[in-house]
Amino acid sequence: MFLLVFQSALAQNSFENFLKPSDSLNKKRQNTVFISEAVLASGALIGLNQLWYADYPRSNFHFINDNSEWMQMDKVGHLFSSYQIGRFGAEALNWSGTSKKNQLVYGASLGFVFLTAVEVMDGFSEEWGASMGDVIANASGTALYVSQELIWKEQRIIPKFSYHKTQYSNYRPDVLGSTFPEQIIKDYNGQTYWLSANIYSFSKGSKIPKWINLAFGYGAEGMISGNNDNNSPILVPKPERFRQFYLSLDVDLTKIDTKSHFLKTFFSVLNTVKIPAPTIEYSPHSGFKFYGLYF
Repeated sequence: MFLLVFQSALAQNSFENFLKPSDSLNKKRQNTVFISEAVLASGALIGLNQLWYADYPRSNFHFINDNSEWMQMDKVGHLFSSYQIGRFGAEALNWSGTSKKNQLVYGASLGFVFLTAVEVMDGFSEEWGASMGDVIANASGTALYVSQELIWKEQRIIPKFSYHKTQYSNYRPDVLGSTFPEQIIKDYNGQTYWLSANIYSFSKGSKIPKWINLAFGYGAEGMISGNNDNNSPILVPKPERFRQFYLSLDVDLTKIDTKSHFLKTFFSVLNTVKIPAPTIEYSPHSGFKFYGLYF
């Protein structure tokens, strides 16, 4: 038993040392980050091509204007994705001891580069097309991360995500998802995107807990298709489309004090998701609503 405990302690200590960011440039780690990102991004694009684009005819590269679709929920999703992918890219380079400048140049830009590659694939598909609105949203997500690092040397405002199942996917499962994992990605009616602001960061020295955030959310409902005039005729009358605005409390998990590098890594990954909390909602459709816990 003593040997098992001793070996377990050694393994845990070794894992902690592995997760600890390097104090100076570790080229082996840096190369591992670059190779891993290249492999993951290439695999994701190849898989996306086979699963999403292969069944549709190709075309010459072209743009479309889809800025009015889905009540801009897809655009907010692009901003969120670009920010979070870029954040993970920058933190991975920080783990390797890369300079702050290179973290922002080669790490934080990862989200914009990857999502722009997806946009190019859209542009060569006859079914879709490249969207300048998507490109601007991608750039905005990257800019949100980089600007905060340059101005504040920390992330005070973090885009987050939450989802709850809705009835709308039952009417058009081919568009809004037939399984729960698909619905999380496709059913904009159940998605909520947040800007979670750390209160302590804006009032240094106060007695406010460092991990308490105030979150502002945006969502929309009543969407069976991208545009109201293209809604599926399955539902008569068509559901009313309306925007939703939220105010809630949240937790910045990265601000929780811990010496464990495993917990720091775990908290960083989980910090993409809004923590369920009491929430006030306002919409033109229903006015004000209060939720004891909203997700």
